[in-house]
Amino acid sequence: MNTDIIAEATEYEQKRMSFKTTDERIFASRKLKELILGLNEIYKETKEKEIMDLMKLLTEKKRKVEVRLKGRQSA
Repeated sequence: MNTDIIAEATEYEQKRMSFKTTDERIFASRKLKELILGLNEIYKETKEKEIMDLMKLLTEKKRKVEVRLKGRQSA
C-alpha cells in the first residue's frame, strides 16, 4: 500500500496541471490533500527525505490550485 501511494503521488507530481473548470480544480485539491496526508503517515514511520521532498512538491502544487480556486487576496 505504501508503494501505491508513493507511486501515485510521484505520477501526480509529474502530471501537468491545467484545470479548465472549477470542478477539476476542486477534485485536484482534494486529491492532492489525500496524497499529502497519505505520504505524511508513511513519513512518520520511515523518516525518508525523499518522501518529505515529494510532500513539499505536492503541497506547492496544492497551494497553486487553491489560489486559482479562491482568487488572489488583495492586501
